[in-house]
Amino acid sequence: MSQSLHVVCPYCDAVNRVPVERLDAGPKCGQCRAPLFSGHPVALDTTRFERHLTRSDLPLLVDFWAPWCGPCRMMAPAFEAAARRLEPSVRLIKVNTEEEPSLAARLGIRSIPTLILFRGGSELLRQAGAMDATGIESWARGVLARA
Repeated sequence: MSQSLHVVCPYCDAVNRVPVERLDAGPKCGQCRAPLFSGHPVALDTTRFERHLTRSDLPLLVDFWAPWCGPCRMMAPAFEAAARRLEPSVRLIKVNTEEEPSLAARLGIRSIPTLILFRGGSELLRQAGAMDATGIESWARGVLARA
């Protein structure tokens, strides 16, 4: 019997069970039929963030940002590129701290951009400051390899 992972749909937030060997095969959501992986970061509010955090077996790499933040805007294309490189092994998420201040406060976000890598609902490590796509990818892969 093959091992399966729970993957939360980036569109409808349904929880899907996907065999590990099919992650690279373009799986679709059983509820809305949308692709489970698009190669793009997923923008989430607090409610959706909690669902992805608590129900997904994938590691989550979250970019906490704000629209007024110059370094955040500069890093956005790099985070987008990192999503193409890291999916389907990592789900990349964006949380706008202006729209979700209580989530940012609860997680102790003191500067932006801040990246936090979660696995199994727990924070593995965080990194403040802008990075390029290669830096984001190598940081995430390195943290996951050591965890």
